[in-house]
Amino acid sequence: MIELTLYGRTYCHLCDDMKNALEPLRRGFSFVLHEVDVDSDPALEARFDELVPVLMTGAPATPPEDARELCHYFLDVQAVQAWLTAQSAHN
Repeated sequence: MIELTLYGRTYCHLCDDMKNALEPLRRGFSFVLHEVDVDSDPALEARFDELVPVLMTGAPATPPEDARELCHYFLDVQAVQAWLTAQSAHN
């Protein structure tokens, strides 16, 4: 199963924009999108601060050293599509 985690804030319009921009990719790829509010955890708030939204590979429980940042602020469609294509080839 391919998993992505979107770290953001509830009042963040860029976070909503990134989530909405991911929807067209669901037509070509099967993946689970986890959403995490960084303000719900002081460690996440310190880690991401004003960088949100951040799209990371893996689930929220994936160790930071095993997760890869695909993009932040705005969806990098080419980077995410390339990563999803590579993951689909392995599954």
